Amino acid sequence: MNKNVPPKIPLNPLRPFIIGVGGSHSGAGKTTLAATLLKLLLSSEISLFSSLKRWGAIKYTKTAFYSSLIDDREVLEQSGKDTSKLLAAGAERVLWIQGPREGLEETVSMAIGRLSDLDAIIIEGNSAIEFSNPDIVIFILAACGEMEKPSALRLIEHADIIVFRRGSMPHPAHENDYSARSVYFDPDDKTTEQELFECMKTVIEERTFDRIREMLKQNAVDDRVNCSAARSIADELKVPYCEVGLAANELKIKIKNCELGCF
Repeated sequence: MNKNVPPKIPLNPLRPFIIGVGGSHSGAGKTTLAATLLKLLLSSEISLFSSLKRWGAIKYTKTAFYSSLIDDREVLEQSGKDTSKLLAAGAERVLWIQGPREGLEETVSMAIGRLSDLDAIIIEGNSAIEFSNPDIVIFILAACGEMEKPSALRLIEHADIIVFRRGSMPHPAHENDYSARSVYFDPDDKTTEQELFECMKTVIEERTFDRIREMLKQNAVDDRVNCSAARSIADELKVPYCEVGLAANELKIKIKNCELGCF
């Protein structure tokens, strides 16, 4: 990954969990991928995802003129629209943003705010992702491997997972630049759905562990953290206490006054 790209702030507990789904160009399969992810996550019994019960989705379509934020269910459910596919996949609410890139940041912030009562949001559309600081970015590279949009070149730099479609390959100018995990996905091959799910599970686990480390460092005084603070970290991130203990051991931070024998 490009060294100039700043690290994302992982797993912000003060807002819904956000996954961004972008792509190399129009028609790359972003909506199909986003809908597949929704179905997989909503049906998962893994504790890592089971707390994310209520999902929303934001679809961005670039237009030349004025911006609009559509929430009319009748419009969103129209047959053939990408928004209807996201609703059918299990999104509780969907918002459709249309407009130019100029002023998009404010509209995206407004859309996220309107879905802030939900547990998680999938955002589809390169430019919208750039303004949302998602927890995970998934970038789908279509068969040609070319980057049709400037936003695609910017977004792939931030990708946590690059999804390859049949016959796709890294852009020749950038094939050595990315450290994102890669996975093959074919919407007609069910076995690749599980591979995609396992890849995302690994990324989230790594991101969660990074967040645990960060919070332990913030709470540590003289390389020590109170048991109550350690348990609060686990509760906030919805992880087992032992995960916090493992991170503390790695950082050589001692958890003192342990009350429950958790650490």
